[in-house]
Amino acid sequence: MKKYLILFSLFIIGLSSCQKLDSTVVAGNQATVDDAKIQAYLTANKLSYTKDVSGIYYQIVTPGTDPKPTSNSSVKITYSYGYLNGVAIGSVVGIQAKLSGFNVAGLRIAVTKIGTGGRIMIIVPSGLAHGSTATDSIPGNSILVYTIDLIGIPAS
Repeated sequence: MKKYLILFSLFIIGLSSCQKLDSTVVAGNQATVDDAKIQAYLTANKLSYTKDVSGIYYQIVTPGTDPKPTSNSSVKITYSYGYLNGVAIGSVVGIQAKLSGFNVAGLRIAVTKIGTGGRIMIIVPSGLAHGSTATDSIPGNSILVYTIDLIGIPAS
């Protein structure tokens, strides 16, 4: 009986010492993996993009006219998007919505960098896209590439 009590105690101690995997560490690792893939892609294709402090890479094709939208602005945009390997996912034409309502953080960040009539190309690491969760047909941890045109900034 003592043996079982000792084994049970060791089992309980073993369970209590187990730690959950810290999602911040996992996300940090994924960000490092994504960044390495993006840099390899840019180098292989001889592309020059700027890395934003947020982690997105962008290239302003056409700056557009001032004013630029803020994170609280309503915007009308057209965009196409796909994977880093060049496979297209889809496009959206003339969507009008509050910028804060877009579910891809990288898209929200990028649109504030251009004015009306502007075009920006961005590469969004997975953490600023859909994260580790699969969304529709997009697998988790997908790096996404967007071309975005800002058609206008309608009055709210």
